[in-house]
Amino acid sequence: MATPLTAAGAYAQVARLGNAPAGLNKAFGGAAEGPSFSAAMREALASVRQAGVKSDTQTQAMVAGTKSNIVDVVTAVAETETAINTLVSVRDKVVAAYEQIMQMPI
Repeated sequence: MATPLTAAGAYAQVARLGNAPAGLNKAFGGAAEGPSFSAAMREALASVRQAGVKSDTQTQAMVAGTKSNIVDVVTAVAETETAINTLVSVRDKVVAAYEQIMQMPI
């Protein structure tokens, strides 16, 4: 089981990853109209991180014996697992699309 310190470090890394694409968008003169891909990814990462925080909070409350229901803990963990699986699937699709683009003849 992850310790709170490990979880906090992982959340901080996810937050840094979410802010990294903003610099690339400025450097390459990204489009000013509509939501950017980096903004969409930042929102997705933030929602996954929030689900993880909720899951950790519920689990810690259950372990501490404060007002927490086992159903709430299981639901929060399942939501986090679903969010992470979705994020991994999107990442895999982005990597596959990148690989297809790199294989295109110029």
